[in-house]
Amino acid sequence: MRLGVVDIGSNSARLQIVDGDAGGPPLPIFALRTPVALAETVEADGTIGEAGVSRLAEALAEFMTAAHRQDVDELIVFATSAVRDAPNATDVNQRIWEAAGIGIQVLGGEDEARLTFLAVRRWFGWSAAQLLLLDIGGGSMEIARGRSERPELAISLPLGAGRLTRTHLPGDPPGRRDVKHLRSHVKGVLSEVAKRLRWEGPASEVVVTSKTFKQLARLGGAAREREGPFVLRTVHRRDLRRLIPELEDMTARERARLPGISKARSHQILAGAIVAEAAMTVLDIRQARLSPWALREGILLRRLDELAGPADLHDKGIIQSATHAIDDDRSVKGLVAGHRLTSELQPDGQRREFRSVT
Repeated sequence: MRLGVVDIGSNSARLQIVDGDAGGPPLPIFALRTPVALAETVEADGTIGEAGVSRLAEALAEFMTAAHRQDVDELIVFATSAVRDAPNATDVNQRIWEAAGIGIQVLGGEDEARLTFLAVRRWFGWSAAQLLLLDIGGGSMEIARGRSERPELAISLPLGAGRLTRTHLPGDPPGRRDVKHLRSHVKGVLSEVAKRLRWEGPASEVVVTSKTFKQLARLGGAAREREGPFVLRTVHRRDLRRLIPELEDMTARERARLPGISKARSHQILAGAIVAEAAMTVLDIRQARLSPWALREGILLRRLDELAGPADLHDKGIIQSATHAIDDDRSVKGLVAGHRLTSELQPDGQRREFRSVT
């Protein structure tokens, strides 16, 4: 099945097209990214400005054309905090519908955390055991933790790199007092979450995702993205502590010359580094592994899980016919060849009075 997923962020909108089936990985075959700079048009009350809405509408119309050319079977369109926090989110959705003929599904913060966690779990597997996820986006930060594919804890915090840059770092370069105030603000927001996570004990594996962490890993010496997803990449707390003073003294233009830092995100990488360092400090994390899979892959994997082929249906039938439910009254019930069977489980462990029930 060929699926397309559109991710609308604060800086850009991205179309990813993959081929995939149930039980298999989403294999990318085509990608298209368009700058929309929604964050730059956000007004004082959080409303997305007209220029941002127009750029987004044009981008999605272009994505629709590309999806048709690539013979996409289904197109999934979603937005995170870039649209979620906007008072005019409904108007934005209406404009997109009129321009491109598609609607936007706005994900809640916990939904975002859960789906990203699913992707990370699938990538690292069960050997990762108790897994802790940190994800820094443009408008929010997601944290999730758990042993299964469904995290036991999934939260979203207003600690996105773009958001904090707008609200706390107005200068270019920012003033030292502003940076100090931002550090204090971030640690205050993280403190309550940190108490809960520390109570759970240390995680077996700490994993980070998002463009912010990718850029921070690159600044710390990690391999370039073009070297592929299977190269081990890590983010170290000691590197962040070294990088923050350097980034603090640079203008956005100077940061854009650093390895791995794009011009579109150069103004917010300092805030992202501050959030990353604060989170790793309060949670006592020395290093974390970077996951190549994140929210987009989580959404695609969940959709692919819904598909079932002939072999899946065959296996399901075998397992169903061999399954027996044990009720509170020690009655055992099963469904075999269309006939419901019951038996009484006696104290000696023997099943007696096995009979067919229509």
